[in-house]
Amino acid sequence: QVQLVESGGDLVQAGGSLRVSCAGSGINTRAMAWYRQAPGKQREFVARISITGVTSVANDLRGRFTVARENAKNLVHLQMNNLKPEDTAVYYCNTYPPNTNNWGQGTQVTVSS
Repeated sequence: QVQLVESGGDLVQAGGSLRVSCAGSGINTRAMAWYRQAPGKQREFVARISITGVTSVANDLRGRFTVARENAKNLVHLQMNNLKPEDTAVYYCNTYPPNTNNWGQGTQVTVSS
């Protein structure tokens, strides 16, 4: 089990950019991922990154979202560009695959049109 704290969520206009971050002890020894849950929808996978930095982004987000990590600081980031109203969601980090015990509060990202 890892205690994870997400931060950086905000209200942004469509077309804008935002970076959200995840902090937690032990991140540097685990494959990590970002997930999101929009109102009324199930939580979905966004992007993942291996311990060595190999990344994979959900097909429909590729080209706009990137994931990075700072192992020395136990941080994982999600950079989101050209944001769209449909990106509005609570964004969570977790291990990959996710561990039920790791879900934190998430960080709210709201994109206005």
